[in-house]
Amino acid sequence: MEREKLESMLIDYIDGTLNEKECREVEAELERSEIARALHDQLKEVMVKMGSAPQLEPGEALRRGFDHFLSQEIARKPESRSVKMVPMFYRIAAGIVILMVTGVAAYWIRRDLQNQDRLAKMERELEKYKKQMMGMLNNEFSPSQRMQGVSVAYEIDKPDDEIVNALVSTLNNDPNTNVRLAALDALGQFAKEKQVRKELIKSLSTQKDPVVQIALIQLMVKMKEKGVVKQLERMTKDTKTMKAVRDEAYSGIFKLS
Repeated sequence: MEREKLESMLIDYIDGTLNEKECREVEAELERSEIARALHDQLKEVMVKMGSAPQLEPGEALRRGFDHFLSQEIARKPESRSVKMVPMFYRIAAGIVILMVTGVAAYWIRRDLQNQDRLAKMERELEKYKKQMMGMLNNEFSPSQRMQGVSVAYEIDKPDDEIVNALVSTLNNDPNTNVRLAALDALGQFAKEKQVRKELIKSLSTQKDPVVQIALIQLMVKMKEKGVVKQLERMTKDTKTMKAVRDEAYSGIFKLS
């Protein structure tokens, strides 16, 4: 169905002015075409908003002026004006409304399609980065490869659960300190994510590498995460904890309190 005809029939369909045959034709098109359904939804939303908009009441002076003008016109040409003026007014008004509705609907449809394209592109890029990262992180014989795998995370704006879990696993389990520090730094850029913050706090209680412990405490302070104060207090009392780590924990308690 041609777009102009479809728009016109959809407006009448939403307004309830189509006959039974035309209704079936429109409903068949809606069932068949995703574009028609999108246009129907946009037109309906616009028409509902237009219908619920507050009506503007003309002032008394304007109303009197219009009534005077109208009475003069009717007195001058009673036959032609009474027949043609009102229908022409409604035709012009209807034309303006259709143009407005069509323009707004076209804008929303274009924006929706653009958002869908952008989302699909982001998903493809995320999948590409994920495969690249996982392949490098699984190279148990090359710390430099695992470092490169972690660095892929810097290309990602919003990680999914699989990426977060891979970075957390590297932070907690990788045998190389530099790789673990790189994973911590990568997670730090996603610290606003609730799940990432939760995993970082949990990691603080399980880390045994002093270098990573100090870096984690510094990150908690940077994040202003006051929920770790009790953990830091336990670290200061643990004689098995390296003195440099205990000192950093004391400093963290002071900054977060």
